[in-house]
Parts: sequence; C-alpha cells; structure tokens
Amino acid sequence: MMTRLKTWVSAAALAGGVALASLGAGTARAQETIKVGILHSLSGTMAISETTLKDAMLMLIAEQNKKGGVLGKKLEPVVVDPASNWPLFAEKARELIAKDKVSAVFGCWTSVSRKSVLPVFKELNSILFYPVQYEGEESERNVFYTGAAPNQQAIPAVDYLMKEEKVERWVLEGTDYVYPRTTNKILEAYLTAKGVKPEDISINYTPFGQADWQTRVAAIKSFGSAGKKTAVVSTINGDANVPFYKELANQGIKATDIPVVAFSVGEEELAGIDTKPLVGHLAAWNYFESIDTPENKAFIQQWQAYKKNPKAVTNDPMEAHYIGFNMWVKAVEKAGTVDPDKVIAALPGTEQKNLTGGTSQMLPNHHITKPVFIGEIKDDGQFDVVNKTEGLIPGEAWSKQLEGSKDLEADWVKLNCGNYNTKTKKCGGA
Repeated sequence: MMTRLKTWVSAAALAGGVALASLGAGTARAQETIKVGILHSLSGTMAISETTLKDAMLMLIAEQNKKGGVLGKKLEPVVVDPASNWPLFAEKARELIAKDKVSAVFGCWTSVSRKSVLPVFKELNSILFYPVQYEGEESERNVFYTGAAPNQQAIPAVDYLMKEEKVERWVLEGTDYVYPRTTNKILEAYLTAKGVKPEDISINYTPFGQADWQTRVAAIKSFGSAGKKTAVVSTINGDANVPFYKELANQGIKATDIPVVAFSVGEEELAGIDTKPLVGHLAAWNYFESIDTPENKAFIQQWQAYKKNPKAVTNDPMEAHYIGFNMWVKAVEKAGTVDPDKVIAALPGTEQKNLTGGTSQMLPNHHITKPVFIGEIKDDGQFDVVNKTEGLIPGEAWSKQLEGSKDLEADWVKLNCGNYNTKTKKCGGA
C-alpha cells in the first residue's frame, strides 16, 4: 500500500512538474510577443464600417513586424468580435485584457460601445485607442481619441454650410444613441447662438439598422419646402445609411435642393450603393482617399496590395488607426516597456505624420491635432474636397457650446485630470 502510495505521489508530482514546465513554457512563449487587441464588430449592424478597421489593424501590425516589431519582439494581433452588441464589447474587452494579456486595444466605433468598455479599461488599467469621430464631453486617462471631436468635424461642417451654401433651415438627423444626441445638442446650441430660430431646426432620431425611410425622408422634403435653404446634418450610423441615401434618390432630393452633410459616411459605406444620384452631397472628415500626397498614395497602395484588391478603398477611421498605432509604437519605444502607466505618460507630445500632408500630435487631453475637410460625393464613390481648414485643429474634449462643459479642461500631463473646472479649480467637473 505504501509503495503504491509513493508511486502515485511520485507520478502526481511528475505530472505536476510537467504541467508546471508546460505552463512555464507557455508563459515564456507569451512573453516572446507583444499582444495587441482588436475590438471591432465583424457582424451585426456596424460590421459594414468596422470590419475594414480590423483588417487595417492587421495590415499595420504585419507591416510593423516586417520592421522588426517593437522592442525587439513581434506583435501578435488578438481579434475578437463584439458583434455590434454593446454589453458584449465590455465582455470582450475584459477577455482581451485579463485573459489574453494584450498591451493595448484598438477598437470600438459607436460611442455606446466606447462607453460600455470604459469601466473595464479603468479597472484593469489598460489602453484603448478610439479611431472614430465622436461627441466629445469626455477625456479618460486610459483612452486616446484619434477620431474627431465636435470642433474638428461637426462645427466646421455647419460653418461651411452657413457660409458657402447659405443654409438657414437645419435637419439634425441621427441614429438614436449617445453620439448623435450629444452632437446635436452641441449643434443646436451653436446654431441658436448664431441666430437660427427654433422653428428652423428639426431634430429626429431613428433606431440602429433603420430600413424604412420613406416617411422620414418625406418629412425632410416637406421641412425643406418653406422657402429657406435647408440642409441635413446626418449622424446616421452603420448600415442604415444605405436605405437612407436610396430613399433620398427615390424621392428626388438632390444636393442642389437639400444638401446632406454626413459625419459617418465615407468611402467604405459608399462602396455599397449607387452613388450617381448622390453626387454633390457632402461629408465632413479629417481624411479622404482622394487627397493627393505621397504618404496617402503609399498607404492606398499598401492597403490594396494587402487586400489583393486594386479597388479596395481607404477611409478616415483607417487613417486614425494609422496615426494612433504609430503613436503607440513610438510611445512604447520611448518608454522602453509596454507597461500601461509608462506608455500613457509617454504618449502626450508624440507626433506622427498623417496621410494628408501634416503632422498630428497627441495632446495632454488625449486628443490629437487634425485638419478638417469637406468633401462632395462624386459618381465614382470618392470625394472632391471643396473646403479645408488652415493648418491642424487641436481636438477639444469639452464643448464651449454646452453650459456644463464650457468651464472644463482636460489635461493628463500637468493637472492629471480629465474634467478640471477652471472656475472652482477642482478636478471632477463640479
């Protein structure tokens, strides 16, 4: 009995030793690469926009690995599919950080998905690079916003329509979630301050995936028949854009009659529809594929070669990932580690050439400097740039247009605060 017990114990110890050795080998292997999380919807209503960003990140990571990786280690992408399900974004973010041990995450599109993951990144102290235009009113220590703040897209778009198109009546049309609602709140305050009367502003929201636009487009057409130049400012997101634009064409609404300026429609979304009836409608972005620079040409060629498709298009959030990824690489190399605290500290002040001819910088408020372009849709699904800002515009975390925000400042370098109240001199916004 004793002999058998000893034999069993020895076998168990040996098995345990083998298991520990395997675990050690696994850990060693894990440490041989630097893992990078990719958190974009590959299914559901947002897949039309986000799948491309997953592919763009895979291309950027592969390209960096050709250069030798980062800190002498190869980068290993870890891809998950939150499936356009906002609570699932939080679960997948936790999985990436806690289970997969990624050093940073590049992901989200909608603000509701970003809001869903924020508590996870704060709790687990990881880093999120968010590449899409958003409503502002936020600056988190663990998030770096490489898409446009309202002052880098929405406000310049309205200024253009007022000045160049002489627009007097406004339809603020959005998908029903936080980004359109907050952006339209900002725009309503901005338009009112510019002297626009309440009866000349129409605000409406529809659900994600809205398919039947006949009644709503008829209402827009009616609103625009009052004898004043009318425009639609669109914060419609995801695959609802396709039937919306089709219905505009069905009801004969041309850009010369009621121009639409979109904040969430780029080259990728236009690739799925017949753009001929939409010629002249507008989009406001910080990047267009049609912008002629050596950097952009090289990026387009790289993308089309990666996709093995000479017609593959690029877009604004792809450039935001390009900028954010390269800034992250530089910050990691500067810090000499992927330790999140040290990388977060190294990111402000980091510069990266953008694809449109300027150099973007990460600001203390975790937003970047960006140019703003207004583009007209062409019949080939590309954009003709009709207006651009002089130089690069610093992203503002808090909007001057909103009462509760105009006194707030975000500064993670000197103030170590995302909502410092310049009147009360307190962090926390109060």
